[in-house]
Amino acid sequence: MTGDLTAAARSYPCEACGATVEYAPGTDAMHCPYCGHQQAIVPVPREVQEHPIQELASLPAKPSAAPGAANTFLCPGCGARTESDTLSVRCQFCATPLVADADATERVVPEAVVPFGLDRGAARDALRSWTSSRWFAPKSLKKVTEAESFKGSYLPHWTYDSATVSDYRGRRGEYYYETVTRTVTENGETRTVTEQVRHTRWYPASGTVSRDFDDVLVPGTGHVTAKQLDKLTPWPLDEARPYQEEYLAGFQTVRYDIEPEDGLETAKERMAEAIEEDCRSDIGGDEQRVESVDTRYFDVTFKLMLLPVWFLTYLHAGRTWQVTVNARTGEVVGERPYSVGKIVAASVAALAVIGLIVWLVARR
Repeated sequence: MTGDLTAAARSYPCEACGATVEYAPGTDAMHCPYCGHQQAIVPVPREVQEHPIQELASLPAKPSAAPGAANTFLCPGCGARTESDTLSVRCQFCATPLVADADATERVVPEAVVPFGLDRGAARDALRSWTSSRWFAPKSLKKVTEAESFKGSYLPHWTYDSATVSDYRGRRGEYYYETVTRTVTENGETRTVTEQVRHTRWYPASGTVSRDFDDVLVPGTGHVTAKQLDKLTPWPLDEARPYQEEYLAGFQTVRYDIEPEDGLETAKERMAEAIEEDCRSDIGGDEQRVESVDTRYFDVTFKLMLLPVWFLTYLHAGRTWQVTVNARTGEVVGERPYSVGKIVAASVAALAVIGLIVWLVARR
C-alpha cells in the first residue's frame, strides 16, 4: 500500500540570487546552478556515533516505515506535490532539490553520510576509462559516454561493531611421508621406481579465539544486489561526515528497506568468515578442519550511513545494461556486451600461434 504522509520537504535558497542551490560534489559547499554562487555548509556540532544495538527495542515504529510507503514532498518553490519513496528527490515540475525530514519519516535516522566526491563529469571520465579498457567489447561500447543517462543516488548501509569470543572444535592435520616402491612399464621395459607418498595424520583440536570487528558494512536496501555493491568496496568510511540534509540536496536518497536487526544477521555471517580463519590459524598444522564454532558477541553497536553512487543505464543491441560508479573512489562495476567478431579473431590468432609452435617443434 502507499502511505499518504506529507514530508516536511526542505530546499535551500541561494544567498546571491534567490534560486535553489544543491550540494557540490567534492566540496563542503552548495552550488547555485544559475549564478554559480557557492555557499559553505556549516558543519553540525557533533561527531559520528555508534549506537548500542539495545536502542532498537526502544525505537517507535514510524507510519512511513511500512513496506511500499511513500513520502509526499510539498515543494516550497512551486507548491507542487511529488510522491516518492526516497528521502530526497527533485520536484517533478520545477526540479527544485527537495530533502525530507528524516526524523519525521524514519525509524532509524541516518547517522553519517559519505558525500559525493565525483561530479557528473568526473563520473563520465571514470566510465570512459572503464569502457576503453574492456577487452572483447564492441567498438560501439566506447560511445556510451556520449549518450548515457546518469543518476546520482545515496544508498543506505548499516555498519556494525562487535567484540567476539569464539570457542571452536575441529581437527589438525599434519603431513607425514611413506616411501613406496612400485613397478612400472614404459616403452615395453619394466623398471622399479621409488617415491614419497604424502599422508595426513589427524588430531583433535579445540580452543578459543577473539576478535574485535569495526564497521562491518551491510547494504540497507534490496533495490541493488549486495553482490554488486560489494564490488564497489572498499569505501572510505573515515571520510564520513555527521548526517546533514544539505549533502543530499540535488541527489536521490534511497530509504532503507532492510531493517537493522536483519542487517545484523548478515553482519554476523560476514564476521563468521573471519572468525573461521582465526580458528584455522589457531589450530595450526598443515591442514585444518573446523567442525563447530560457538561465538559470543559483546558491545554490539550499529549506525546507518549513506554512501554515494552514480548509476548509468544504457542501451546496446536492444538490451539494457547497467553500470555503477563509486562516487567517492571512481571504482566502476557493470555489465558489458562482448564482440563475437573480436572473440573469434582472438581465437583464430591463438590457434595460429599454437600451430606455428607445433610446426617449429616438429622441424627440430
